Amino acid sequence: MIWLATFAGTFLVGYLVATLLLFPAPIFASSTVVPPLIGMTQEVAEAVTTRSGLTPGAAEGVMHPTAPRGQVVWQNPPAGVAVPEGTEVRIQVSAGPQRVPVPDLVGYEQRLATRLVSAAGLRVARVEQAQSPAPKDVVVTTRPPAGTALVPGADVTLVVSLGAPTITVPNLIGLTEVEAQSALQAVTLVLGTTLLRTSPTDVPGTIITQTPAPGTLAAPGTAVMVTIARERNP
Repeated sequence: MIWLATFAGTFLVGYLVATLLLFPAPIFASSTVVPPLIGMTQEVAEAVTTRSGLTPGAAEGVMHPTAPRGQVVWQNPPAGVAVPEGTEVRIQVSAGPQRVPVPDLVGYEQRLATRLVSAAGLRVARVEQAQSPAPKDVVVTTRPPAGTALVPGADVTLVVSLGAPTITVPNLIGLTEVEAQSALQAVTLVLGTTLLRTSPTDVPGTIITQTPAPGTLAAPGTAVMVTIARERNP
C-alpha cells in the first residue's frame, strides 16, 4: 500500500507541474493586461479596450482644469493590471474646466464691476457706453448677460451708463469740423465718426448731416456723428 500512496503522490505532483507550467489552466489563459487609456480620446480608448479583449464601461464626464474636452482622465482597473478577459473597464472623460457664471453687475459702478469680474475668474474685454436713466458710469447690462456660464478667463463686455439724456444736441449743419467740435464741447458732447460725401449744393468742408439730430436730448459725453461735404473736383 505504501508503493500505491507513493505512486499517487508522484502522479499528483506531476499533474500539477504539467497543469501550472506546461498547460496553464483556462483562468490564466484568459487573462489580459489592462492597457493605459489616460490621455486618449473616449473613442480611441474604447477601441483599445475592445481590442484588448475587455469591455468598455459607461464613460462618465467630469470637469477638469487642464485636460481638453473629450480626453480620458481616469480609468478603473488601472493600466498594467492583469484581469480576466471581458472585464469591464470604466473611464472618466474631461468635460473641460469648471464653468464660471457671469456675475450680476447691473447697478455697480464700473471700477467695482471690473474687480468683481476679475474675482470671478473672467476678464473685462471692453467697456461700452449707452444712454440710460442710471447714473453715469454705472453698469446697465453685460454681454453675455448675467448667469451665462463661461470658461475661466473668458471675455465680458460692460455696458455703462452715459447718464440721463438731458442735453439738447446743437445744430451742426453748415459748420466746419472745427466749429462743430467747439459747439459740442460747450455742452459736454463730443464729435464722433466723420464721413465724407460729395454734394453739388453744399459748401465743401461743412457738415450736411448729423446723428443724433439737432434738438435731440442726449447724455453728457454722447458722440455726435456727422457727414461733411467733400471737396468737388475741378
